[in-house]
Amino acid sequence: MIVLAVTLSIAALVMAGLLRAAGVSLLHTTRADALLDAAEEDQRAEIVVDLLANRYLLQSALGVASTTLIISAVIPATWVLATSLSGWALSGGLVILGSVLIFVGDLTPRSFGRNRPRSLAYSLARPLRAAVVFGNWTLGFIRDLESEEKEETESDKNGESELELISSVLEFSDAIVREVMTPRTDLVAVLGSDSTDHALEVVLETGRSRIPVFGEGPDDVLGILYARDILELMDADTESVLVLDIMRNAYFVPETKSVPQLLREMQGNQIHLAMVVDEFGGTAGVVTIEDLLEEIVGEITDEYDTEEPLVTEMREGELLIDGRLGVAALGEMIGIDLPDSEWDTVGGFMLSLAGRVPEEGESFEYELHIFIAEKVLGRRVARVRLLLP
Repeated sequence: MIVLAVTLSIAALVMAGLLRAAGVSLLHTTRADALLDAAEEDQRAEIVVDLLANRYLLQSALGVASTTLIISAVIPATWVLATSLSGWALSGGLVILGSVLIFVGDLTPRSFGRNRPRSLAYSLARPLRAAVVFGNWTLGFIRDLESEEKEETESDKNGESELELISSVLEFSDAIVREVMTPRTDLVAVLGSDSTDHALEVVLETGRSRIPVFGEGPDDVLGILYARDILELMDADTESVLVLDIMRNAYFVPETKSVPQLLREMQGNQIHLAMVVDEFGGTAGVVTIEDLLEEIVGEITDEYDTEEPLVTEMREGELLIDGRLGVAALGEMIGIDLPDSEWDTVGGFMLSLAGRVPEEGESFEYELHIFIAEKVLGRRVARVRLLLP
């Protein structure tokens, strides 16, 4: 029996390590490279292309699958140690077991997969696909249980608040930067060739303490301008200079980076704002420490915040929705399943319904709900009117 338990534990740990390494390799693979390989009729690359289509769901799904395998390794191993040892020997055995799990199941596979993008993901493409399916199913099951539990405890306000906080912490561990950033369409920026006098006007008008500095366009980020540096310049009674002369270096992060990891980095490096880039190196948006913390505690506002609510009830059966609202949040609010595999926001969902940029006032029906493009700014749907059935 002990031999069987040890065998099962080792097998589960090895599978967890391989899955962790393959997952890291997959997340370090660009979809553009996978598409090129798939064009050469590489079936493994085609699987990777399909997985990367929902990149922002991969980390949480693979994390669930890896954790399940590690737990499957821990249970029989702990039983063997508890059966065979006692006292200090048992304590020492548990410490060694924990160290082995960390190095074999996480640290070493991460390093191995990071140094082998594409190749390792291709080799284990089919197991990765199975792990993602299992992880997504498990997460969906957990969300269903959470929904039922919230309905049962709706009358208990204090208990409901605690559950929401716990849920936020769990979702925080799975979130990626793309889900919490301010998109490039909403960025407030100045040019490197602007004067500090003009930059001061922007600071006073927007109330921002840190502003990106662009060169030839949004994809040419030169640095970050700090309002404090402008104020120190004014305090020294110095003449206006170019923004380029006083800006600081920008900190760049990929949009697929995990939120907990970025929060630790920003805390450790004393960084309050980071530029977010997509897989092609273009500017996707910005993210701040406040954005990351709001994933746990909810919206943080002060006496100067004047932002409008994302959802406003106009009259019975009619809602006015900000295009930045998450698709999943809206689906939960109105009680229907809205597709969120390709789009994160309601504005993006409207683009998918239209198949193009809709005209203002144009309406679309989905599951008996009428979505109307209330306000369109350029190629972005800024506000949506929803008529409930």
